[in-house]
Amino acid sequence: MKALILAVFIAASLLGKAWCQTAQPKTASDLAKYVGADRERLLYEGAKKEGKLVWYTSLTVYKGMAKAFETKYPGVTVEVYRAPAVNLASRILSEAQAKRYLVDTIETTPGSLMLVRDNKLLLPHASPHHGDYPEGSKDKAPGGLYFTTVDRESYAGIGYNKKAIGTADVPKSFEDLLKPALKGKMGISGEEIGTRVIGAMLKEKGDGFVKKLAGQDIKHYALPALGLNELIVSGEVPLTFTAVDSNVRLAAARGAPVAWLPAELVPTNAGNLAIFLHAQHPHAALLFVDFMIGPEGQKLFSEKFGYGSPRKEYGFKRWYPEQGLSTYDYANMIERWNKILLQVARR
Repeated sequence: MKALILAVFIAASLLGKAWCQTAQPKTASDLAKYVGADRERLLYEGAKKEGKLVWYTSLTVYKGMAKAFETKYPGVTVEVYRAPAVNLASRILSEAQAKRYLVDTIETTPGSLMLVRDNKLLLPHASPHHGDYPEGSKDKAPGGLYFTTVDRESYAGIGYNKKAIGTADVPKSFEDLLKPALKGKMGISGEEIGTRVIGAMLKEKGDGFVKKLAGQDIKHYALPALGLNELIVSGEVPLTFTAVDSNVRLAAARGAPVAWLPAELVPTNAGNLAIFLHAQHPHAALLFVDFMIGPEGQKLFSEKFGYGSPRKEYGFKRWYPEQGLSTYDYANMIERWNKILLQVARR
């Protein structure tokens, strides 16, 4: 009799496990956790019934990514609203306050998504692709889930004009920027990328190094990295340590005499992907996230649009300045770095 009871108990236990593995999610929260073998089929069937996805993004190549998704999943239309990152966060918060739940997925820079996250407006979720991403590229949520995942990266480093900077004078580290031959030949972007590089220098070399750097007669430009890159291409600015790798690489492909090198710590500008807590099209939202951070989306980002991927190693040390911080802490840190940047460079 004991043996019979034990057998029945084991059978019931196995049956219960099997049911749990195949039970279909009934709420958006359950759906966000579901990683069963039939996940893609389940999400696509639900997404076709929903008919569309509303995507808010600051990504410039949004049309290409949306088209690729719609081609792979016919019957699901992507409606896009594109704006600068700060504007996106403001719009999402305003709509949420008015209980106008329009957005499904959000793709923008970490600072803006941190603000949305800190207002408890992101849906914690899982993806079968999360295991391919290092921990630093995912924003943890309770229960082994994540609020955001980095889907694209660009890297701030040393960009220079090869005709204006001699081979012996090319800096290969932060310390090399103090070479006497480079005095008066450097310019930096005054936008956020410049402040992030200052943060990397402080983290890696300390305050003393940054004070020495101020003696190198560095010029401050009120330009984004792309605008400053054009001055590097022309030779007007021989060198910058706030160059974005993809900008330099694309210019070099067009024949410009420019090159890019990483310093010992590389601030990473990331685009993060998240799902709105009150998404009205949750199947489509999750399906879109899987596509963007999966092999196909990442291949598009890297091969067609020139972005880096957290799934790959590039031989240098990446740094996400926002990692582990609240919106308030990050804003204070950026303010401090910006003050130091203005002390390092002249206008």
